[in-house]
Amino acid sequence: MFEVAARLKVRDGQLDGFKRQAAEIMRLTRGNDTKTLRYDWFLSEDGTECQVREAYVDAASLIEHQQHIAEAKAELFRDFADGHHMSFYGEPSPALAAVVEKLGVEFTQFSLFQSLEAEIEALDQVPA
Repeated sequence: MFEVAARLKVRDGQLDGFKRQAAEIMRLTRGNDTKTLRYDWFLSEDGTECQVREAYVDAASLIEHQQHIAEAKAELFRDFADGHHMSFYGEPSPALAAVVEKLGVEFTQFSLFQSLEAEIEALDQVPA
C-alpha cells in the first residue's frame, strides 16, 4: 500500500466553490479509479484548511488517480485553493516522482521507522 497526505488552503471567500469542486473530484474518483483504497477529505473548523488522506494499492495507482482528476484538480487550484503540499509515506516510483515534479507540487517523503503490528480479530457481529 502507498499512502499520501495532502494539505491545501482554501482561498478567502471561496469555501462554497471549493466544496463544489472537491465534490466533482470525488465523483471522478469514485467513477474512474480502480486502485484507490482511501480518499478522505477533512476541513478545518473555520473552513480555511483541508487535508486529504489517501491510500493506493501502490505508487503507480496514484498516477492513475491523477490522470482521472487532472482537469478538475487544476480548476480547484486555479480558482479555489493554494498552498498544495503532499507527504508520501513510502518511496514514490520514478514515474510518480516525475509526475509530481512536472506538476510543481512540493512533497516530503517519509520512510517507515516503526509500526504497531497488532493482531486484531474483526467481529462478525457487534455484541448488544
